[in-house]
Amino acid sequence: MNEETYVVKFLGIPFNLTNVISGLVAFAIVFCLVYALSRNPKLRPTGKQNVLEWLIDFTNGIVSSNIPGEQGKKFNLFAFVLFLFIFVSNQIGLIVEVIVGGVTYVKSPTSDPMVTMSLALMVLLLTHFFGVKRFGAKGYLVNSYLRPVSFLLPVEILEEFTNFLTLSFRLYGNIFAGEVLLLFIGSIAKSHGLVTSVVMLPLEMIWQGFSVFIGSIQAYVFVTLSMVYLSQKIEKE
Repeated sequence: MNEETYVVKFLGIPFNLTNVISGLVAFAIVFCLVYALSRNPKLRPTGKQNVLEWLIDFTNGIVSSNIPGEQGKKFNLFAFVLFLFIFVSNQIGLIVEVIVGGVTYVKSPTSDPMVTMSLALMVLLLTHFFGVKRFGAKGYLVNSYLRPVSFLLPVEILEEFTNFLTLSFRLYGNIFAGEVLLLFIGSIAKSHGLVTSVVMLPLEMIWQGFSVFIGSIQAYVFVTLSMVYLSQKIEKE
């Protein structure tokens, strides 16, 4: 997919403002959604409050299945926000893309590898932070890298890099590929006027629906793997 993003330089360093703008759009949508669903809560939930509570129960279930007990409850809010942000980010490009003069200003943030790598790096840094916080620096190193046997240390170190790559590029690859195929179907639809438009419209609608499903699954997978990696650092080996 050939696209030009909005990049500016500051002190000689390039900043991709397309990613910044798209991320802010996703943040605004998540904030407005949660704000709207959480207004006037009742003891007997109905309607929109049921939707919010279902989302909270869903992400809480992801956490508790990987980090049981009181230890896991500390990460319920983190998992909830992370899931919603990634889910919304995955869907933005399916709903709207803002392209002006051949430059893309708004798209799915997660269709850019720098965004998904940043999310993965944030998650993995947090796993190290909470591991040190629980066990102390020495205890963390022993628990994470020298147990159950110390000769697996090279494998444990290598695993840190593979975790980062799989967490970031799985999400990026799925969302990027979905948007590429949508653009490809759209270009075919426009190629021969009304005839190809009529033929390709059902296919585009089917792929739109499938892409929504894929985006939802990838948000779930990302949060689940994040909790798995976190449990490996804060649970005793």
